[in-house]
Amino acid sequence: MSDSVIYAVSDGVATMTFNRPAVMNALDADMIRGFRALSERAADDVEARVVMLRGAGPAFVAGGDVAAFHRDMAKMPSLVPELAGELHRGVLALRRAPKPVLAAVHGAVAGAGMSIMLGCDLVLAAAGTQFSLAYSKLGTSPDGGATWFLPRLAGYQRAMELMLLADTVDTEVMWRLGIVNRVIAADQLVAEAKTLAQRLAAGPARAYAETKALVNRALHDGLGAQLEAEALAFGRCTATADFKEGVTAFVEKRKPVFKGG
Repeated sequence: MSDSVIYAVSDGVATMTFNRPAVMNALDADMIRGFRALSERAADDVEARVVMLRGAGPAFVAGGDVAAFHRDMAKMPSLVPELAGELHRGVLALRRAPKPVLAAVHGAVAGAGMSIMLGCDLVLAAAGTQFSLAYSKLGTSPDGGATWFLPRLAGYQRAMELMLLADTVDTEVMWRLGIVNRVIAADQLVAEAKTLAQRLAAGPARAYAETKALVNRALHDGLGAQLEAEALAFGRCTATADFKEGVTAFVEKRKPVFKGG
């Protein structure tokens, strides 16, 4: 695997960095395959209690590598299913990962870069970031889960507007739509993202995993099934050392120290 996506773990935080800054981290075939492989690695990495996605250089991910598409134009109908499959396996791995996934975005977030961001659990955006689901400008429909995530986050009509018109919108619009959790001064984004990631890494890992799984299944299940799932998940959490620590710390009026057990 090349270094077009870099993986590092420190203090319970796995950081995946898109690393083609000269082309604003535009996704080519190698980068897509790296994203899939490292997403699956992060999901299974017992040392990683949180996953953080970042982009090197001036952008998070400015969509697909259109220049590469142009060079391989004749191959695109056969190449796209394979690459889309790789991209989608990566998105699914992060969505199903039993740990929080945080995106720290800046510069440009477009096309598949926006799809990847939409699949994360939390999003911090630098002020001035520009967002666009640029697919229709290339004469194609979205991939990477955008058509699944965006209507659930922004509502049907706003999602259709962003997808059909492919206009570029700023962080204020994304924050009002509930897609971005926090807008951060550009020079503070990395520090704020690391602080939040470390806070999550110090939290109750099993409780976070159960919460994420419950919220994801709530998008499909009825209330009765969801209530049953909540009861079972709560029961599993009470068997953990973190639950014992949380209850004990509450009684003793101190801050809990969770260790993920």
